[in-house]
Amino acid sequence: MKPVFWIFKLALFFLALTFAVKNTDSVTVRYYLGAEWHSPLIFVILVVFCLGAAAGVIVSLPPMIRLRREVARLRKQVSSPSTDDAPDTSVSRGAPPNLPDVV
Repeated sequence: MKPVFWIFKLALFFLALTFAVKNTDSVTVRYYLGAEWHSPLIFVILVVFCLGAAAGVIVSLPPMIRLRREVARLRKQVSSPSTDDAPDTSVSRGAPPNLPDVV
């Protein structure tokens, strides 16, 4: 499976490389108040991609931190349960409940 993955990565790299070589034309990005930025198209695409990836990481950080704190709290609770917070872990060994017949 690893050789297939490496072949896929290599093909994706060559696809991106040929895309970059084909798109070296200069483009103008216009801002507010008349500001302009002249740069090759592939560089503009790379900057926008990196800004989008950074925005995605920043947006996903608060939920990830909250979930890690909750996991740490639950692990601590499992490793040292107190009598006040501990759920009822007794298991009833009675007969199974009568379930209706489904046709």
